[in-house]
Amino acid sequence: MSETGTITPETQIKELTERLEEETDRLLKLYAAYEQQEKELLDTKAEVEVLEKEIVEREIEKESLEALLNEKDARIRDLEMKASKTGKQVEHLEPELQKMEEKYAREKDRLGKVFSIAEELDNDLRLAVVELNTRDKWYMEHMSLFEDLNKAIQERYQMIEAAAEAERQSQHMGRAIAERMEEMVEARAAEMTLEEAQDINEQESETVSNETSTEDATGDSDDDWSWSEPVLQGVMEKNGITDRDAFIEFAKAYDMDGNKYLKGSELGAAAADFVSNDGGESEATPEETPAEEPAVAEESTEATPEKEPEVTWRTSGDPWEDQ
Repeated sequence: MSETGTITPETQIKELTERLEEETDRLLKLYAAYEQQEKELLDTKAEVEVLEKEIVEREIEKESLEALLNEKDARIRDLEMKASKTGKQVEHLEPELQKMEEKYAREKDRLGKVFSIAEELDNDLRLAVVELNTRDKWYMEHMSLFEDLNKAIQERYQMIEAAAEAERQSQHMGRAIAERMEEMVEARAAEMTLEEAQDINEQESETVSNETSTEDATGDSDDDWSWSEPVLQGVMEKNGITDRDAFIEFAKAYDMDGNKYLKGSELGAAAADFVSNDGGESEATPEETPAEEPAVAEESTEATPEKEPEVTWRTSGDPWEDQ
C-alpha cells in the first residue's frame, strides 16, 4: 500500500502512455516487417513462377533435344547402313569403274578424232558457204541471161513440138487425102463401069446367061447366076486374076443376099480372098495354055462341093456395088 500509495495516477498514465508508445512502435515495426515479408513472399512467388516457366521451357528444350538426338541417331544409323551398302557396292563396282574408265578413254580419243573431223567439216562448210555466196552473187548478176536462155530453150521446144505437130497433121492430112483420092478413083472407076454397063445394058441381058460360070456340084445351071460383065472385068484386072471361070465359081460362095447375083462388093471380097488362097497361085503359073483352062475350070468346079474355100464376109461399102 505504501508503494502503490506512492504511485500516482499521473505516473500510471505516463507509464501506460510510454508502454503504449513502445507497443505502438513495436507494432509498427512488426507491421513494417510483415509488409516486408509479404513483399518478399510476392517476389518469391514471382520468382517461383518464373522458375517454373523456365523449368517447363527447359523440359521442352530437353524433349526437343532428345528428339533431335534420337533423329540424329537414326540418321547416323541410316548413314552407317548406307555407308556399309555403298562400301559393298563400291567393291562390286570397282571392276565396272575400270571398264568405264577404259571406255571413257576410248570415247575420249574417238571424240577427239570426231572433233577434228568436225573442225575440218566446219572449215569446209565455211568455204562452201563463201563459194555459194559468191556463186549466188554471180548468178544474181547474170540471172537475166539465164532467164533469156530459159525462154529461148522453151521457145525451141515449142517450135520443135509445133513443127512435129504440124508434120503429124500434114502426114495425117496426106493419108486422109490419099485415102480420099483412092476412094474417088474407085468411085470414078465404078461410075465409069456403070456408064459402060448402061451403054451395053441391052447386050448385057443377052450375054449374062452365056458368060456365067459352069454348074457347081449341086447341079446349078449357068442361067441361075448373073453378074455385071464390066464390073467382073474391072475386078479381075485390078486383082490380076486371069482364070475367069475359076474366079466366078469361087465368087459364088460370096453371094451374101442369096439372090444369085454377084454384086461389085461381093466380087471385090471374093477377089481379095481368091488371090490370097491357092486358087490365085494355080492361075498365076505362066506355063498353062489356053487349051488347058477349061480342064482347070472343070477340076475347080468338081472340087468345089468337096472343099469350099474359106469365106470372109465383108460388110464395108465397096465402090463396085451396084446401085
